[in-house]
Amino acid sequence: MKHLLHLFTGLLLTGCYTFNLKEPSTQSVTNTSSKLLFDGTTFNGWEGNMDFFRIENGSIVAGRLNKKIPNNEFLCTTSEYENFDLRLKFKVVGSPQANAGIQFRTKRIPNHHEVIGFQADIGQKYWGALYDESRRRKILAAPPAKDIPKIVKTGDWNTYRIIANGNKIQLILNGYKTVDYTEKDTNIAEKGVIALQVHSGPACEIYYKDINIIEYP
Repeated sequence: MKHLLHLFTGLLLTGCYTFNLKEPSTQSVTNTSSKLLFDGTTFNGWEGNMDFFRIENGSIVAGRLNKKIPNNEFLCTTSEYENFDLRLKFKVVGSPQANAGIQFRTKRIPNHHEVIGFQADIGQKYWGALYDESRRRKILAAPPAKDIPKIVKTGDWNTYRIIANGNKIQLILNGYKTVDYTEKDTNIAEKGVIALQVHSGPACEIYYKDINIIEYP
């Protein structure tokens, strides 16, 4: 996701974002339990171009510090998820122009490196934003740019929480609710894979770990 500053600015002006200091409480749902999506040692349950993904010290590492990223690359779960509360930790290392994201309710484009679906954005001016990858190709909701430095821990571990339930989507970055979005298009799929992205561009490494999900009925 790039070249979207004008869209980002427009969303801020029209108020299409929610920024709260208080993280929403976990939804009370019966018969749910947390499931670990990454076991810390293998890629069991994941698929992607392994030239750009590796495992190091219990983390999935996307990209390399000595090699530019020619295309967007995605490491996808082999299972699909619909309504859920997803939590994980991530860290961005390298170029300040690095960009990444966590895809959800997403589909792979056959025989292609790209995917289609929602993305919880990471990097540049887009931290905490909800982006629509390869579909509407625009930011759907975002926090005010001036608040990003208050939220993001540059070069350190950050936490993302993604809550998707029906047509409601919430993004929580380091405990700050940056997006509270309602999808009005009933044709948009509400089920798909979860994927970890490294964006095309400068050499960088994106670390992902402690990836847990609670599925809602």
